Amino acid sequence: MTAVNDRARFLIIDDHPLFREALHSAVQMAYPDVDTVEARSITEAFELLADAKPFDLALLDLSMPDVHGFDGLLQLRTRYPRLPVVIVSGHEEPKIISEALSYGAAGFIPKSARKSDLAAAIRSVMEGAIYVPETYEGQPPDAESTDRAEMVQRLAKLTPQQLRVLQMLRQGLLNKQIAYELQVGETTVKAHVSEILRKLNVYSRTQAVIEVSKLDSAELFRGQAGF
Repeated sequence: MTAVNDRARFLIIDDHPLFREALHSAVQMAYPDVDTVEARSITEAFELLADAKPFDLALLDLSMPDVHGFDGLLQLRTRYPRLPVVIVSGHEEPKIISEALSYGAAGFIPKSARKSDLAAAIRSVMEGAIYVPETYEGQPPDAESTDRAEMVQRLAKLTPQQLRVLQMLRQGLLNKQIAYELQVGETTVKAHVSEILRKLNVYSRTQAVIEVSKLDSAELFRGQAGF
């Protein structure tokens, strides 16, 4: 992990202003000289990440208006694999923590944690540790979790443009529509789709959509308050 200095930058991604303020305060407690930037959505986060100056850490809420479940984490890990992403969430169930870690999260901090505990957790991650709550007991991976982790590894092989094409496939867009949205030719879109199928090790765009949709993990959050 890069040493924290006065040029380091942290990105807080949360749609609730009060909790963004709480996270900002915890970051300042841990590292007073760090620059903290806030995003209210995943879309805004990607706009900030496109800046030439990189971030050293992202703090991500799972409950965001423009994503569902682990989709925000998956997008960040795929497009910015070197950026440590810590989940800060009101969901503290062991299954959700295990899934987040299997998708490459650098840590999991409950929103119920005190500010001093938030600060300590941030310092722990920046020192290279994987932070989890003291009450968390790791669960052995089941077959479903293993399959998901393997798909995440395959997704990491996609280029940013291929990931955008895959997201549009999930929306049900046709090649012509994708070409229009991306301002490219249909031949280019077909080439992207072929590479997506190859990298995901699936035989059709329908199968790709089905397999990737399993990563949404909607059942994990169903009925959970605050999501």
